[in-house]
Parts: sequence; structure tokens; C-alpha cells
Amino acid sequence: MGQLLSDEQIARYHADGFLAIEGFVGPTACAALRRRAVEIVEEFEPTERRTVFTTNEQDRISDGEFLESSNNIWAFFEEEAFDDDGVLRQDKALSINKIGHAMHDLDDEFGAFSYTADLAAVAADIGMTDALALQSMYIFKQPLIGGEVGCHQDATFLYTDPLTVTGFWFAIEDATLDNGCLWMAPGGHRTGLRKLFKRRGPDYTRTDLGTEFEVLDTTPLPSPDALVPLEATAGTMVILNGLLPHWSDINRSAHSRHAYSLHCISAAAEYPAWNWLQRSAELPLRRLDRSDRASV
Repeated sequence: MGQLLSDEQIARYHADGFLAIEGFVGPTACAALRRRAVEIVEEFEPTERRTVFTTNEQDRISDGEFLESSNNIWAFFEEEAFDDDGVLRQDKALSINKIGHAMHDLDDEFGAFSYTADLAAVAADIGMTDALALQSMYIFKQPLIGGEVGCHQDATFLYTDPLTVTGFWFAIEDATLDNGCLWMAPGGHRTGLRKLFKRRGPDYTRTDLGTEFEVLDTTPLPSPDALVPLEATAGTMVILNGLLPHWSDINRSAHSRHAYSLHCISAAAEYPAWNWLQRSAELPLRRLDRSDRASV
């Protein structure tokens, strides 16, 4: 397949660190992925621990379910899902923050959505000719309790040498100012990586040792008032450079903001053993263009 993005779009992506492409996915594909995500939640039976997801205190979610979700499909609850007695405040279907992190390789519907010729072409257009699909997340941004995603750089959590992680974020429902759309720091990808989220060693294969942050640069990330909002209609795809600071607010509206995110890395880059997300040899990473398999 030839170039899918225009030269102007490619230049804008490299200048800003992100690019929104409206109508990249049709309503039928969005509806099918949403329906499958709801089914996964319906089938999900949590353990007593009931893993909660937050990006503001990552050490709170570095338990077995979180670290082992690299090779599985797991549902994570919203921070505000439970009352003081540990009882769900509302139905389970309205209490899940996200599903992660290997749906693209373990579920047919997510696989069909993720591995497309158009997405592989877009990745190649921005310089990722050997893109490997590393991590998938379906994010619900539930009505009234959809949690804030603190300002961060994706390369903090999915590091490669050289830095290659790139996010492909899909609006499955309309993302608005009211329900927690993305906010960006245009050009912010030209600054350095602030910190790394790592498994504690020395044995990185163990999940009981937890995780930690390593600070690389004490320069603070932009505050929300320094960012610009990116509202997106359902079917829009947003490409995000791994160094780009971005954020989304709490959803206090009555409307959910479903989104799907697929993070990719270059097959040629080194992927350290201390990265929190580690795939097993039985589930090797696959290229977006499906032309090869590679183990990481």
C-alpha cells in the first residue's frame, strides 16, 4: 500500500507530536468494538483484590493482575467505583476504568480492529515501517466517575532504546470537553523524557517485587492549563508521539467516553527487561502489517 497520509499531515505530526484523523474508523467497526468490550466486562469475574487503575499512583496497581495483564485480558476498576466498605457504588458495567493489555492478540474482534492495512500504512508514513503491536487498552471513562489520567509521556511506561513508542488512540464515542477528551502539549515531544516506570529488580521476571519510578529529569510536565483540548468525534484516530505530554480530566458528565488505544514500538529498538509490560515467549509481538513475528 502506498502513502496514506498527506505530506502536510506527516509534517504536522512531526511538528506537533500528535495528529488527529477524523473518520479513520467507520461506525460499524466502532460499534462492534464497543459491543465486544461490554461483553468482556459482563464476563469478567474479579478476584477479591479487585484491581483499581490510576495513573497518579502507579505503585498502587503494581500487583500480580496488573503485571501479568501483559499476556491477558483484565478489567481494572475506577478509583471511585467502591464505597468505604468496598462495595460497588453502581453496576459493574459502569464501574470499570479500562480493559488491558493483550486484547489485540487474544480476542478476534480486537485483533480485527487493530491489525489493518490502513493502520500499518499510517505507521509507515510516520516512519514506523517495522511497528510491533505491544499494548492495547479499552478505556471507558465512565459517567460521573471516569478517572483523571494525569499528564504523562507514554515512553515513561513503554520505554525503548531508541525511543519509539507511538500511540494510536481511537475515539469509539465522541470525546468532548464535558466527558474527558484528550489535552495535548503541542511540540512537547521535543523535550526530554522525565521518568521511567520500572519493575523492581534484580529478578525482573518476578511480579511480587512491584515497580518504581526512576526520575531522569526533574523538569515538571505541563500543567493542565498549559495544554490544548482535542475534542474528537467517534471514528477519529489520534497518533501520539511517545514523548508528547498529554492529559485527560475526570468525567463528571452523564455521558461515557469510550476509547481504544494501541501502543506500538519499533522491532529494531531494544526493549529492556525492566519494562513493566513483558510478553511471554508463547505470545510474541506481531507486526502491524502481519508480515513477521518477533519476540520481546
